[in-house]
Amino acid sequence: MSQELERVYTINLGKVLLSVDTHRAPRAINMIKEFARHHMKTEEIKIEEDLAHIIWSKGVRSPPRKIRVRMSKTDEGYVLVSPYVDEKETKKESKETKKESKEVKDEPVKETPAKEVKKEAPKEVKKETPSKAKKDAPAKKSTPSKKSK
Repeated sequence: MSQELERVYTINLGKVLLSVDTHRAPRAINMIKEFARHHMKTEEIKIEEDLAHIIWSKGVRSPPRKIRVRMSKTDEGYVLVSPYVDEKETKKESKETKKESKEVKDEPVKETPAKEVKKEAPKEVKKETPSKAKKDAPAKKSTPSKKSK
């Protein structure tokens, strides 16, 4: 195997909820290993620490229902399972940061003195006027009724 084999999978971990709540996160790890053995045809599986942190992030009782992973088969003969990071998102983020850094260099920094900062006036609250029906209606007085025997 001179080339690294790499695949991206979405693993459904919904059946983890069928196990006892104190064993769900370890069961999710075992399900990921079973999935990797089945799809990558190798017995030796290593799970990256970042993926384990994602599984255990909400505790032992509530692992995620689905997880997107990247499985890569190495020359040493084992499969490394790591969380999937979309390359398109990272490229977009790097382009945006480059654009922002260029804009910062082009524009001179303007400082505003504290005295010139304007404060917003508080908004006036309109008081509701009672409707005519409420004004004209007589006030009802509650009188306790006494039962006589």
